[in-house]
Amino acid sequence: MIGKLKGIIDCYGEDHIIVDVNGVGYVVHCSARTLQALPAQGEPVSLAIETHVREDQIRLFGFTSDIEREWFRLLQTVQGVGTKVALAILSTLRPADLASAIALRDKAMVARSPGVGPKVAERVVTELKDKAPKYAEIDPAVVRLAGDVDERRAPQPVADAVSALINLGYGQPQAAAAIAAASRGAGEGAETAQLIRLGLKELAK
Repeated sequence: MIGKLKGIIDCYGEDHIIVDVNGVGYVVHCSARTLQALPAQGEPVSLAIETHVREDQIRLFGFTSDIEREWFRLLQTVQGVGTKVALAILSTLRPADLASAIALRDKAMVARSPGVGPKVAERVVTELKDKAPKYAEIDPAVVRLAGDVDERRAPQPVADAVSALINLGYGQPQAAAAIAAASRGAGEGAETAQLIRLGLKELAK
């Protein structure tokens, strides 16, 4: 199995590159985000590789980092997500953004990816919710607060402040994150109006 390729970019295709490794050209499929990050034709490149072997073909998928490759693998554990959909999601969202979306159960963000409908997005955020937090660049308290608000267990001023931001047009995860930051700054016992003001300042940053 091929786990890494290091060579020269021979040419670019719509969804792949050909990497010349000592005179042998390897077709490597990549997400649009990865393709944009790669150097120009004729330049050296090093890619983490995921190899898929079937009876009739061998396909190589290339990534600029091991974490992106790990997400490619994780996404395909979800029912209805194959290589095409996994690459579409990674083309739209950075790994850190994907992890945050799953941790905060923001299925709308996942559904922004081409070819990803609401049902698939729902399965992604549900089935990967226990695996995502370790990859997320977000405060664990925000994840907990998002869950608390969903389940109506948050302190009343906090829940009311989140509801107010949602009524202003912000998404639930964004509202929860903003109020979580506001709550940390204001301390315990903060009033709803104060949390709303601080939350709006967080969203304006």
